[in-house]
Amino acid sequence: MSSSRLHTPTPAAGPSKLPQSAPKPWIDPAALPNDRAVTVESIAGNAPDYVKRLSCNTFYAYGVGADPAAFGYDVGRATKFVNISIERSMERAGRLEATTIAELTVTKHMLNGAGMLHGGCVTYLIDNTPLVVLGVFQNTNGVGVTQAMNVLFHAPAPLGSQLRIISTSISMGAACIVDKSTGRVVASAFLNKMQPQAAKL
Repeated sequence: MSSSRLHTPTPAAGPSKLPQSAPKPWIDPAALPNDRAVTVESIAGNAPDYVKRLSCNTFYAYGVGADPAAFGYDVGRATKFVNISIERSMERAGRLEATTIAELTVTKHMLNGAGMLHGGCVTYLIDNTPLVVLGVFQNTNGVGVTQAMNVLFHAPAPLGSQLRIISTSISMGAACIVDKSTGRVVASAFLNKMQPQAAKL
């Protein structure tokens, strides 16, 4: 996508927090710490750098977390975003689309007993949503929790496979995991996200 197709509103002092009138967000990307291991300048795509930064902060600080003993920590930290883009061709119809592309190599701790990428690991990788990108770009809350996911497994991914996870926002969300070296689709999915409501006592 050409960056000339994207007209980016430039915040006066960088990214702002959600408007005061908005309900308290589940997670506010602007309140999360910067992940110093991420260099947004190395991430391709036409999304502004502040969108890339806050989207990566959300993935690593909220989605992966800081506890090395937590589920998926090693897999999440090994996942590297290589492209974050916003497509405005559907803006007249009242919506934007975002695409994130991340890459990682299948390592031993991602395998099942048959020596292939575990289905639970596939699901974890797919649950990387470009809705956060749209939320940051539009100054709304795009962070939610997964409500439903329908995964199709197409082919196994053995140890050493280099994976590319391509996620696109549509009316729900779609994701595809591809073997980078062969182009073979490993898995694809559609998923729904929702905004959780604070419990009322």
